[in-house]
Amino acid sequence: MSATVPIASFAAFAERADYSLLDSLQPDPQASADGRDHRPRPVFSGHYVPVTPTPLPEPEYVAHSSSLFHELGLSEALAHDGAFTRLFSGDITVAQEPMRPFGWATGYALSIYGTEYIQQCPFGTGNGYGDGRAISVFEGVFNGQRWELQLKGGGPTPYCRGADGRAVLRSSVREFLAQEFMHALGVPTSRSLTLYQSRAETVRRPWYSPESRSFDPDVMVDNPAAITTRVAPSFLRVGQLELFARRVRSQAHPEALNELRMIVQHLIERNYRPEIDPSLNFSEQVLELAALFRGRLTALVANWIRVGYCQGNFNSDNCAAGGYTLDYGPFGFCELFDPRFQPWTGGGEHFCFFNQPAAAEANFQMFWAALRPLLEGNGEALVRLDAIRDGFAGAMQQEIEAMWARKLGLASPDADLVQELLQLMAHSRADYTICFRRLSALAADPSAGLPEQLASLAESFYVPSSEELEARWIQWLQRWRDALTASGNPRDIAAAMQRVNPAITWREWLIAPAYEQAAQGDTSAIQELQAVFRDPYAEPAAELAATYDRLKPREFFNAGGVSHYSCSS
Repeated sequence: MSATVPIASFAAFAERADYSLLDSLQPDPQASADGRDHRPRPVFSGHYVPVTPTPLPEPEYVAHSSSLFHELGLSEALAHDGAFTRLFSGDITVAQEPMRPFGWATGYALSIYGTEYIQQCPFGTGNGYGDGRAISVFEGVFNGQRWELQLKGGGPTPYCRGADGRAVLRSSVREFLAQEFMHALGVPTSRSLTLYQSRAETVRRPWYSPESRSFDPDVMVDNPAAITTRVAPSFLRVGQLELFARRVRSQAHPEALNELRMIVQHLIERNYRPEIDPSLNFSEQVLELAALFRGRLTALVANWIRVGYCQGNFNSDNCAAGGYTLDYGPFGFCELFDPRFQPWTGGGEHFCFFNQPAAAEANFQMFWAALRPLLEGNGEALVRLDAIRDGFAGAMQQEIEAMWARKLGLASPDADLVQELLQLMAHSRADYTICFRRLSALAADPSAGLPEQLASLAESFYVPSSEELEARWIQWLQRWRDALTASGNPRDIAAAMQRVNPAITWREWLIAPAYEQAAQGDTSAIQELQAVFRDPYAEPAAELAATYDRLKPREFFNAGGVSHYSCSS
């Protein structure tokens, strides 16, 4: 609930500063005192590196989230305030007491499906991997809730591996819109506060030429630099815990075990304290943490599949330890249904749409392994921790089955009915969002003729049906209608289905024009997308439906930068 009087001045905003991370964790002992630490170097210990962001020259306002401003109790006029604009376009010299005059970046480890990697580290040790262009600049309490505010594209840090530390407008628009869209969908996620660009500073990235059908980028493109501010209760990742656990195992330095313990304690305080009794001994709190994170992670991935979201690169470093969606880089939303949907050219099938439960389990495995050193010598606690890990697959399956039941309006899961539907959708090349939304409408009228219902459903198909396929659909619809009779009142079932099956989804071919126009100073398409995404379960008005509630046009299939894209951001 927002404050009675919105925060309307930068000075009043600054008063909300409260830096639990900086106050309770340890800085890198080799860091500079003033935060001017922008060249790549190995970081051997400490939980964070103080670092100042690099300001955008001549920053221009692009967008802000009205809903998040309201939740934080901020006046929307602040988005255009001079000092506020300067801070969130990278100029931390405007900081006022009790703010700190520097931001911070964190290191983390990388694992892919449980395999530890250090090859991406320029030093070959893993000590150079972390926030290369993400710099947190503020932590504070707003309306009783703690939030961390982080600049994406804020310039180089010691973890930048020689890159420029910038983000382009294209990826910044995508992240800004996607976070608020996911929040409106009811999926736990980081949030978007503001987006500023600089047309006075451009950065060069590989991308796709107009009408390109290339798989990989085929041209170099100059893009306006941009900074989007993402907001979360914390930005602690599984990869961070993993980094400190690796150091414990390798006996990297005498403080390694203590640093691991400190960051786990901080994770509990930041993301789990309302659910974990502080009077419990630390071992019990660690076990509670493992069980709670398992519950959040399995529910999160089920939600992703429910709304058609594919993370694209679900490594341990892209897995928030608080159990919400984090890092909107190589993500996408499934339009034409394909269990192997993967929009990112660098992702591979192992991170595809329906493999997300397996990727989540691999990340939980690394989380489990990171906690084990804290329980050494406590055999009973280790057995219980192992049992939590061993139960992951069953917990994940339970969440997935319950999700499919809700999408289909069923009183209880029916694996055979779901599997047959997914096969039919794949054969008919159905649009994932439109198909389930049509089913939601059909549930309200179980007496309608099956051929008529199929005709309505077929409007979600990208290819015409054959007689054989239509017969299979009719049989499935009859089985589904029979199952619905046990679920309650048809109108109530349909309403419940419409609350979990969105009417609107993310369609990349509608996003691309928005960021292209914004590069020319026209943000009207971004504003329209913000409005449409604000209530994705409501049926859009007819004039908006003609644009946003329709099948993907043929010309956008296999189109570079739309149907697939690199992570050149």
